[in-house]
Amino acid sequence: MRLIQAGLLAVVLVAFLVHGSHGQTTPKVLCYYDGANFLIEGLAKVSLTDIEAALPFCTHLVYGYAAIDPTSNKAVSKNPTLDLDTGKSNYRLVTQLKRKFPALKVLLGVGGYRFSAPSPKYLELLESGAARITFINSVYAIVKAYEFDGIDLAWQFPQNKPKKIRGTTSKLWHGFKKVFSGDSVLDEKADEHKEEFTALLRELKNAFRADGYQLGITVLPHVNATMFMDIPAIINYLDFVNIEAVDMQTPERNPKEADYVAPLYELTDRVPGNNVDGLVKVWLGANTPPSKIVVTIPTHGRGWKMNADSGITGVPPLTADGTGPAGPQLQQEGYYTWGETCAMLPNPSNTALKGAQAPLRKVGDPTKRFGSYAFRLPDADGENGLWVSYEDPDSAGNKAAYVKAKGLGGIGINDLSYDDFRGTCAGEKFPILRAAKYRL
Repeated sequence: MRLIQAGLLAVVLVAFLVHGSHGQTTPKVLCYYDGANFLIEGLAKVSLTDIEAALPFCTHLVYGYAAIDPTSNKAVSKNPTLDLDTGKSNYRLVTQLKRKFPALKVLLGVGGYRFSAPSPKYLELLESGAARITFINSVYAIVKAYEFDGIDLAWQFPQNKPKKIRGTTSKLWHGFKKVFSGDSVLDEKADEHKEEFTALLRELKNAFRADGYQLGITVLPHVNATMFMDIPAIINYLDFVNIEAVDMQTPERNPKEADYVAPLYELTDRVPGNNVDGLVKVWLGANTPPSKIVVTIPTHGRGWKMNADSGITGVPPLTADGTGPAGPQLQQEGYYTWGETCAMLPNPSNTALKGAQAPLRKVGDPTKRFGSYAFRLPDADGENGLWVSYEDPDSAGNKAAYVKAKGLGGIGINDLSYDDFRGTCAGEKFPILRAAKYRL
């Protein structure tokens, strides 16, 4: 009898261990760092040393960015004097961080775009088997030489055209007009490029397999994944799919209309699917394992100028007048780090200031569905109005809770440089990363 009981106990114990090892996985926290931020002079300069305080919260560090050389089809650093051994050796230094943080995986970020249109070279390369091989060999050579653990591939597909929020009648007319104007065609060879992108990922995975290198992709903002990616065909080649659900509305793409830039759920009368949940459902609907889906949480905010037509409530969507003024750190119009946004919110140092220095009025998100925004109404002469949609620690935590509730694979923090890496806002460094990590 005792032998039977001992045998049953052993079976239960084995079953528990198997369930624990296969049924539970550690959520990924992909931390992105664009090395080009080290080249910025002034307050926006961020070094590898500056981001070390974030790394205990990260499972992966993605160091960017490599790009395609248009003449050779090889993957090359965008900043060779910074990244290569002939320069400051950042490629070598970033992978050496694994000595301090043994559990950290360091990936090379390839592709991506920021403040620029996608390069046609990315489509041209897909069309040539020989070019793909050249590209893959060059990627493998960089990963091998500098001891990266794999790559995160953010392929530059054509972006969807900006869409304005319209009434029902206007939507019907616009859709009718597109049929005859042809302006809905993003890529006449989209089907071919979809097959060729599948081939590229298959060939990359084959090249990486013997060394155990990881292969993930980032789906960039405004890219129609179902148009350019055969999801069921590619998913087995990938360790993760990072959905960069950010910048869905920006002052560059939508200068006359301000709205939430990265809402979690769909809002009334908005472009369908233009939110985190909508994009996640695309991949889940194509039978992607939830454990492979990663959701990007941005650390920046976007700002529009308000004018006399913007109204007085600040409730989006609202009429705008182009990009907001540059902040003191990034010096980029309408683009703000969390530190810059935090400094514009009410605090003891700005409550008595007027004009362009006056604090913004903060509007939180009690529904936990859309995100936060803040605004300052224009002066009597129509100047100094500003409306900003941003991510803060609270909204980042809500998105991480969504990822956990859906059983998804994890989160991406993009970019570490735009989180409050100095801790000037609330006293702790990387508050957005921390808040998101704690809610996973």
